[in-house]
Amino acid sequence: MTGYIDVPARLGTSVLPDGRLLGWAEWGPVDGVPVLLCPGAATSRWLGFGGGVVDALGVRLVSVDRPGLGVSTPAPGRTFSDFAGDLRHLCELRGLGHPAVVGNSQGAPFALSCAVEGVASALAVVSGADEVARPEFTALLDAEVRELVERTESDPAGAEAFFAGFTAEAMWNMVVSHSPACDLAVYRDPAFAAAYRRALKEGFAQGTAGYARDTVLAMGRWPLALDEIAVPVDIWYGEQDTSHSPDNGTLLAARVPGARHRVVPGIGGALLWTHAEPVLASLLDGAAGGGLSPWPRRPCRRRP
Repeated sequence: MTGYIDVPARLGTSVLPDGRLLGWAEWGPVDGVPVLLCPGAATSRWLGFGGGVVDALGVRLVSVDRPGLGVSTPAPGRTFSDFAGDLRHLCELRGLGHPAVVGNSQGAPFALSCAVEGVASALAVVSGADEVARPEFTALLDAEVRELVERTESDPAGAEAFFAGFTAEAMWNMVVSHSPACDLAVYRDPAFAAAYRRALKEGFAQGTAGYARDTVLAMGRWPLALDEIAVPVDIWYGEQDTSHSPDNGTLLAARVPGARHRVVPGIGGALLWTHAEPVLASLLDGAAGGGLSPWPRRPCRRRP
């Protein structure tokens, strides 16, 4: 499709023990090293990463629709732990064993829950939504985000209803309006933009409740024992990313034992697609007990 992404090689659904469906998409060889992707906000299984890279590295990349998004059955009131349980069942059903996990943007806390609960063999958080409800971040948030965090804390049900008012078009506009020029070079690539917008449309295909539940969970306090994570963890942020974490993941990395904190110059929140190879190479090294992998530097300029 483009240098950033490829069309999924395989699409399907799996039936969970309670009868719900969990949608998934796969790239790479069927007998490759399993890597599970927890996608960003409101995007469906359709939007992967690592065009050409997953095949070269022998990765079986599996992207999963969270409940209520894409084709996955809604699960009102679900928790991070519920999602980790869903992925544990998916691993059994799809023969994925003990996979490495990638969490991008709003998918980050869901991926972290998989590491906490022993589903993941290694974890890469890439441009991850941080726990912005932590008091350490209060003074660092802009007024609009701070108001949403406070609303989520004081009235979770009301906040969930508010987030249910978002649309695929609103999400797309929010992404492009808050991105530096280097990210826009990715997002406005015609093939990538078409795939991203399709993933957003599919993400909202069953309505907005799935996205709204995700957002309340992500913007509230996380009931995750990050200090108990016992697998290798990479925390990746682009230096120009001003929307996912108030401190480019410094505090987040400090809360995870042994986490390797990577701040990559010359890119913002599009890091997953511009640096797929080093992200995956380091993740695979971590899962195999190996060392660090270098990453390339790429030029970028901010929008005037």
